[in-house]
Amino acid sequence: MFLSGIIAIQSCSEGGGINIFSIEDDKALGDQIAAEIAGDPVNYPILDSVDYADAYAFVYDIRDRILESGMVFHKDDFKWQVRIIDQDSVINAFCTPGGYIYVYTGLIRYLENEAQLAGVLGHEMAHADLRHSTDQLTQAYGISILLDIVLGDDQNAITDIAASLTQLAFSRGDESQADEYSVIYLCPTEYEASGAAGFFEKIEAEGDIQIPEFLSTHPNPDNRIDAIYAKSSELSCSGDQTYDARYQELIDALP
Repeated sequence: MFLSGIIAIQSCSEGGGINIFSIEDDKALGDQIAAEIAGDPVNYPILDSVDYADAYAFVYDIRDRILESGMVFHKDDFKWQVRIIDQDSVINAFCTPGGYIYVYTGLIRYLENEAQLAGVLGHEMAHADLRHSTDQLTQAYGISILLDIVLGDDQNAITDIAASLTQLAFSRGDESQADEYSVIYLCPTEYEASGAAGFFEKIEAEGDIQIPEFLSTHPNPDNRIDAIYAKSSELSCSGDQTYDARYQELIDALP
């Protein structure tokens, strides 16, 4: 049952903090947010998964490699559904509670290789897997509002939350931990485990684009790049594949 014992007992999240929501609550909240996003094609023009089957197959393959690393806590609990949003002007991705993954065409076109996209997806999936998303939404909206959403009693709040997800600001600790787990997830794979660092480096080198929220928050990109490479070295990650040429197949499969 949703919210069972929620008042009396608080549960520890995998990230080490306290999360008052159960895994079932995360899933219910994610389901409702996903339905809201799907019903708002003006703000979220999602590519049809049949018409763009090749693009979805490519991104799902990356997702599967991350899930099959054996390092994702809630691999079998969350849906980990992928949706591609057709907005070339937006360089971003986000993941809701319950594991709904959204990636913008602008991000896909901006990145240079598959390992970079895997690194960014790993970072976003970590926020859901470590349950940072529920923590931050609780801080932003309050416990009672989120409980109403889980119970289906506050449609207006669902709309507001769906609209705010791309700008959800995580704490310094959450961002650092998501960076770390991006490396942890990729380390057992063929990918260069520091893939996310390549994204940071590209952002820094250009310096004049509208950077996504998860890159604009502290700690600064220099420190995050160093930390990502250090984690990869600490874990002795041996994957070295970036699949630059193959990545063009994904770009070509977009509108």
